Amino acid sequence: MATATTTKSAMAGIKRKSAPVKNAHVKESKKPKFDSGMKPALKTKTQSVPVKKVEEAVDEDSEDSDSDGGASLDFESGESEDVDSVDSEEQEEEENDSEKLPTSTDGLHPQRAKAVVANSQSSKEAHAKQKQLAQERKAAKPLADQLVRTKKIWERLRRKSHVPADERKQLVTELFEIITGRIKDFVLKHDSVRVVQTAIKYANREQRLLIAGELSGTYRQLAESRYAKFLIGKLLVQGDDKIRDIIVPEFFGNVRRLIKHPEASWILDDVYRGVASRQQKASILREWYGAEFALFEKDSTDKVSGDLADILAANPGKRAPIMRSLQEMINHLIQKKMTGFTLLHDAMLQYFLNVKPGTEEITDYLELIKGDEEGDLLKNLAFTRSGSRVVCLALAYGTAKDRKQILKTYKDTLQLMAADPNGHIVILTAYEVIDDTVLTSKSIFPELITKDAEKQVENIVFSANDINSRTTLLYLFQGRSKALFPPSLAADIEILEEIDVIRSTTSKKDPEIRRSELAKALSPFLLKAIESAAGDLVASSFGSQFVTEVLFGAEGDKSASLKAVAETAAGDPKYLQPAAAGEGTEDSQPPSHIAATPWGGKMLKALIAGGRYDVKTKTVVPVEPALNFADILYPNIEDYIIDWATGSSSFVILALTEASNFSKKDDLMRILKENKKKLHKAAKEETPEQKARKEAAVAEKDVVKGKGKKSKTVKVIEVGNKGSALLLEKL
Repeated sequence: MATATTTKSAMAGIKRKSAPVKNAHVKESKKPKFDSGMKPALKTKTQSVPVKKVEEAVDEDSEDSDSDGGASLDFESGESEDVDSVDSEEQEEEENDSEKLPTSTDGLHPQRAKAVVANSQSSKEAHAKQKQLAQERKAAKPLADQLVRTKKIWERLRRKSHVPADERKQLVTELFEIITGRIKDFVLKHDSVRVVQTAIKYANREQRLLIAGELSGTYRQLAESRYAKFLIGKLLVQGDDKIRDIIVPEFFGNVRRLIKHPEASWILDDVYRGVASRQQKASILREWYGAEFALFEKDSTDKVSGDLADILAANPGKRAPIMRSLQEMINHLIQKKMTGFTLLHDAMLQYFLNVKPGTEEITDYLELIKGDEEGDLLKNLAFTRSGSRVVCLALAYGTAKDRKQILKTYKDTLQLMAADPNGHIVILTAYEVIDDTVLTSKSIFPELITKDAEKQVENIVFSANDINSRTTLLYLFQGRSKALFPPSLAADIEILEEIDVIRSTTSKKDPEIRRSELAKALSPFLLKAIESAAGDLVASSFGSQFVTEVLFGAEGDKSASLKAVAETAAGDPKYLQPAAAGEGTEDSQPPSHIAATPWGGKMLKALIAGGRYDVKTKTVVPVEPALNFADILYPNIEDYIIDWATGSSSFVILALTEASNFSKKDDLMRILKENKKKLHKAAKEETPEQKARKEAAVAEKDVVKGKGKKSKTVKVIEVGNKGSALLLEKL
């Protein structure tokens, strides 16, 4: 008979069946559903504890069987069946649990899956809890409530066109109440600094001064901030000198550090280029010359010069360390590809102007300038005043190989440079110093007027009417005349004169031969443009001057171009373009006749004369070969001779009577004599131009009188057509 002990040991020896191991390489076809199956799975697992119940039942049965002398022989087998059934149920439940619980294979991170099981939460609930915790952490930060309110105000204010003026004023007042005294806490955060920028945008001068004063002492730190640097720009863009004098001095002593900083360098260069005073610019530039200028002069109020030549003249013994410090700073920025700064270009010019020609200094410096493989340095230099001068000096001092490499760098940039106030001087310098005119014509002209034949005329017409671009086309024909270089381009003449001195030692070809060869190469393109677009060119003052100078100086067959210009004079010389119906509307009417424009008559008169007027000798110097424009023009205007003779371009007819090679002079004189009365009338009556000038002078006098100022003496204008009067004298 089996005893209780025997039963226990027998039960202990029974091996329980474990859950079958799933094949890890076989993908299950049925995927568990997290949202619907997760909670039942957890509930089932927590409720099922089958093993303990079975063991307790076995112990009770053993005690009963021991009291009545044992158990029947069938007990052990029956008990085994019960245990097996319990094990199989537990196995099924565990399998169900494993199927319903989320795992890493379901797209969740393993830690996320474990957290979901442990906390009995769905993924959505866990995200909501995380969001709540983030909001709680944000609310625990300093100025949390103020930040929330200021952001709401900013959201409203930034929609400028949707906010009434009264509401905006109220919001700005509230905004200043919140940020005043706490601005430093706001400006170093990427989101709240926008709020302060908006406050500056709508602030009055006193409020801006309040903000600038409160931030005093932190501007260097703000300049190094990725977001707060824009706040400095907002304060300075208003053009307030008092705010400028608060901000800029804080950069003194830190220029060498700031110009190397990825964020601060941009705001420092903007300050230097746009708002700093002359003395402040000098102080900033001097720090490039060595640490002593940063340490011992940052608090100085004395007037200083940023010109390196003055400093070296006063301290000749310090030349070596100063030049070395400046060269190291320049090289550092070039190697870091930070080549777009005006401050860098000014420093490079100071170095170039103080190196000794013919030494290793200038050779190494030229190699540094050319050494940028991508060409960004040379391209950036061309578009600033100091930088373009650096390139001009590099072309002048460089060898033929250096000049060729520099031109190659500008291959795709020449059109932009031609229209730039600074870049065009680089092209003019190339004309003056490169001896290989074939290289110049092949490298510059196709890029300047484009290789596309269909667009060449359009580009030439545009360039002829642009004050900068026109110099690159007319310089070879007109030289350094005041007509081509007005006072606004006086700096170009100074640079070219400087290049002349250097060129005498670095170039061999005669300047006049060089100019003539280049003009010959460019002439066919310009003559073709005049032939194709004469009407567009003569419609403007610059265009008419372009036509005159090209026809005087170009080489080649000019007959087609002269004919095209003469045809623009056909028609009624009194025709004026009607005024536009309204502002912004396009006028489809043809432009006024060339005779009704002051520049048109002047151009035709010069072409009839056949050469330029020499002020010294007071005579016309004819070009060779002669243009003979009088005979080309006359057939186009002979039907309107009297209208020309009594109109605003009467000097054109006067020029025809004075032309020595005009074959139709007798016919012209006959027509004038037959209409002598009309000439008398025109010579005495007030012309429309004289009437308009008189009315303008009276109106200006009334305005000055209304302001209580002393009026200027009005010059007496002679009445009558002066050209008609001179024609009468000829008769």
